[in-house]
Amino acid sequence: MVSSSAPGPEIRKERGFLAEFWRRFHKNKLAVTGLALILLYILVALLADFFYAEEFIIGNQISNAFAVPGTSAEIELNGEMQPHRYILGADNFGRDVLGRMIHGARVSMIIGFITVAFAVLIGGTLGALAGYYGGRLETVIMRGADILLAIPNILFAMAIVAALGPSFRNLLLAIGITAVPTYVRIVRASVLTVKDQEFVEAARAIGARDGRIILSHVLPNCTAPVIVQATLGIAQSILSATFLSFLGLGIQPPSPEWGNMLSEARPYIISAPHTLIFPGLAIMTVILAYNLIGDGLRDALDPKLKR
Repeated sequence: MVSSSAPGPEIRKERGFLAEFWRRFHKNKLAVTGLALILLYILVALLADFFYAEEFIIGNQISNAFAVPGTSAEIELNGEMQPHRYILGADNFGRDVLGRMIHGARVSMIIGFITVAFAVLIGGTLGALAGYYGGRLETVIMRGADILLAIPNILFAMAIVAALGPSFRNLLLAIGITAVPTYVRIVRASVLTVKDQEFVEAARAIGARDGRIILSHVLPNCTAPVIVQATLGIAQSILSATFLSFLGLGIQPPSPEWGNMLSEARPYIISAPHTLIFPGLAIMTVILAYNLIGDGLRDALDPKLKR
């Protein structure tokens, strides 16, 4: 007997973009692990002053120089002697290695995010203009980008910092400028594939201005490769800043930064290896984490890999 009230067709709700993106990203366990590590680093960087006062990790405690990890000692803080435990040991001036690493994480995260934001803003704008308008404007922009890409990034950054002088601001400027050409090429290539599609032609047909078309229709469809490159770019920026500080062209001691920590610890690699090993591990893990996230984002955002 057939029921007179047959059920209607099944209604399937389409997943939202964010839910679908997270479902695919979550399948990559290494990428999720990298994300967890980066969130931990960011949290630690934000709470750096809560864990260690800045005057403590800058001031000298020479009597505790090269204390091995786990050592308990007396330190002078605000004119008073206080008990302290060196969890990861002390450096050649008796400063806590863990405290300097935590404050160095704040510096590295700031450098990574600011330089990439600068490069995306400048490079994305130039790439969008070159790809959308073409002609002589495209030739000028792309040949300029090609010239900058022909110079190794780290050498170009060294030249900029050497010319302007070592400082935090000049370090940000140097790393940001060297990253611009990469985003110029990425955004231009994406714009070329989007600008002649039907929805862009429809926007032109109803009289939308070029600026509105670029901002509202073209660039939103070019975000996937930019996001992936930006994630990898943060790792590259942190690595470049570390290298420049190691050479004495970045953050200057006694301000804590992973690169200058390695530079100061280099003469003591045999006698006090903990002063070099732990900052080196911090650099390695944060770079690896960003690369894992970049791979996960590429897989989650690439429409060819939908499954």
